[in-house]
Amino acid sequence: MSKPHIYAPASIPASASATSKRRNLLAYAFLTPALLLLVMFSFWPVMYGSYLSFTDFSLIREVHWVGFANYRALFANDMFLTGLKNSLLFLLVVPFTQLGAISLAVLVNNQLPGIRWFRAAYYVPVVTTVSVVGIMWGFMFHEQGTLNYVLLQLHIIAAPLGWLSDDALALFAVMFVSFWRGLGWYMVMYLAALQSLPAEMQEAAILDGANRWQRFWRITVPMLKPTILVCSIMSILAALKAYQEVDVLTQGGPMNSTFTALYYAYDQGLKHLKLPRGLAASFVVSLCCMAIAFVCLRWLKPGHRE
Repeated sequence: MSKPHIYAPASIPASASATSKRRNLLAYAFLTPALLLLVMFSFWPVMYGSYLSFTDFSLIREVHWVGFANYRALFANDMFLTGLKNSLLFLLVVPFTQLGAISLAVLVNNQLPGIRWFRAAYYVPVVTTVSVVGIMWGFMFHEQGTLNYVLLQLHIIAAPLGWLSDDALALFAVMFVSFWRGLGWYMVMYLAALQSLPAEMQEAAILDGANRWQRFWRITVPMLKPTILVCSIMSILAALKAYQEVDVLTQGGPMNSTFTALYYAYDQGLKHLKLPRGLAASFVVSLCCMAIAFVCLRWLKPGHRE
């Protein structure tokens, strides 16, 4: 009985190997400037800041290693715990933002009269500076502002509400502004995903007698899962890192009711020059972001990767 012939893989020509190496070197040459900028302005500051959070760093005295003393003081501080709780409460914005963005994307994906103006109108908040947003919503939320006037005229409320001066309402008012600003950005991402879906599956479902709702849940949503995952993670991280809206609208007030964990880091590190305490707070927020992103990647991954 003859032995089976074993085919050895063909050797790669030397010229092809050299060409591949040159291409790799060229790719790394293009990537090097961006990588250097990332190292200088992202990786190194993060690593050095993490180190300083374990010290008693000061501009006027010698630095000493203090271990976890800053973190123990952090979790014994009521203001930081309030900020951490508010940052977690900010996550309530995420499902409303994603559902609203998907609904708007489905709406503007239709060829309706004036739909381009509609798309642009919802994207305007994304490109509007935070300072302008703060001034505008400050007028809207004022006790004598537009929002209270409309609600009074509709007899929904009996007296003007202090949207930014009432410690029970201020955080939710800031959360609404965050929702309003993020809606257009995620709408564009979902719209791009919807327009990249193959039309053949929708046409086949129509021929099979599926109605619009069935096509949306059985075809569109499953195919949007990768985009939903990315947008959800981005929205969660943005909610945990809420800072700009708080700074321009309430500066953490009233009575620290709108303090978030990241705003606490800014308040301690730059306002009160307690840099190690602020860096420790930033590090805790970063750990929370990474943990929640890991959970999302683990449990919300698209079905085709299971």
